[in-house]
Amino acid sequence: MIGAGPANLALAVAIEESGALQVAENALMLEQYPDIKWQRDLLLPWARSQVSFLKDLVTLRNPRSRFSFLNYLHQQGQLDDFVNLSTFNPYRWQLSAYQQWVAESLEHVRIRFNARTERIDPRYAEDGSINGWTVTLSDGDTIGCRDLVVGTGRDVHIPEVFRDVPADRVVHSTRYASRVTRLAPTERPLRPVVIGGAQSAAEMFMALHQDIPDCEPTMIMRSVGLKNYQTSKFVNELFYPSFVDEFYNMPPETRMQVLDEMHLTNYAGLAPPFLDEIYSMLYQQKMLGRQRSTVRHMTEVVGARMDHDEVVLDLRDRKTGKIEPLRCDVVFLGTGYAPRMPAMVADLAKRVGIADINVSRRYRVDLGDSAWGAIYLQGVNEQTHGIADSLISVLAHRSQEITEDLLDRRAVAEAAVEV
Repeated sequence: MIGAGPANLALAVAIEESGALQVAENALMLEQYPDIKWQRDLLLPWARSQVSFLKDLVTLRNPRSRFSFLNYLHQQGQLDDFVNLSTFNPYRWQLSAYQQWVAESLEHVRIRFNARTERIDPRYAEDGSINGWTVTLSDGDTIGCRDLVVGTGRDVHIPEVFRDVPADRVVHSTRYASRVTRLAPTERPLRPVVIGGAQSAAEMFMALHQDIPDCEPTMIMRSVGLKNYQTSKFVNELFYPSFVDEFYNMPPETRMQVLDEMHLTNYAGLAPPFLDEIYSMLYQQKMLGRQRSTVRHMTEVVGARMDHDEVVLDLRDRKTGKIEPLRCDVVFLGTGYAPRMPAMVADLAKRVGIADINVSRRYRVDLGDSAWGAIYLQGVNEQTHGIADSLISVLAHRSQEITEDLLDRRAVAEAAVEV
């Protein structure tokens, strides 16, 4: 398993709880960092999960599991305090700590930290079929396996317009804390700009007020204004694990229509309470006459360049078409992730000779009937499995389905050997 994020942690637990001891003891998770952290560089003290704690790694699959979030709180002596908080939405740092606890609580599945995957190559049998994989790590070490699960998420999206701006002046949200909190006071940007109108952009915008108290941040977005996530309980039913079956069996054109209609349930929006906090902060600045923050709606960046030690953004006002420059020190990107398959997966598909990556209902890539080795994809199957695929809402059930597929394939293989 590549990546020790929520998806593969949930799968590790499902494998351990399946009773297939041999499979569990032969399972290995590779994590590039020295520990487990969820949304590592946006673990802001006040940031909350937008998803109920009941949608943890296990509860919707096995409410009695010892790996549940509630059991974690109980083990840490924090259950009474959390219950008294009266919320379904824990702080993000608490869910991150929960996932680290789960990793430490595994008894059979192993995790190898500081293990960054650089390359995956197929292994072939004498008849030309795929019988496994060789994973090459950044330190040159190689690991062989029969089945591979990629749970690294999508690649970050850096808009092309920022191509010629030095990397230390363009910071994606996945690098926010690493960039900001380690700066010396004399290096702190006083004119930061945040690009984007969704949750990650808004969180960086708010965090800059605390992390760089004397800065004057600007937030730029193409939309008409910051928006709420759609939180209707009727729409939220489309995040049920049971909806994955319905979505998977829809015609492709219907899937696209559903994804388009559900866009604001997960993208280009903010959690309503957080949206109120931002508006209140801007209101106070305006009324008290100390306005240090700027939010520019209906504005797009059409150019970006360096001028001596300044970043110059060419901003186009969508209302008038007028273009004007904005000088700043650094740009923070809340631009999300590329919708295409991750580069690692696309590269592997090319090595295997697959033009189109097709994934089964149980998340296995179609490699042909003769393939002995398998590859499973987690969190990148939105086009076939629905908008919840990249979220934690379906983790528990998805891990069960992948585990069942793994075990079913082994049962078939064992039966073939006996014959």
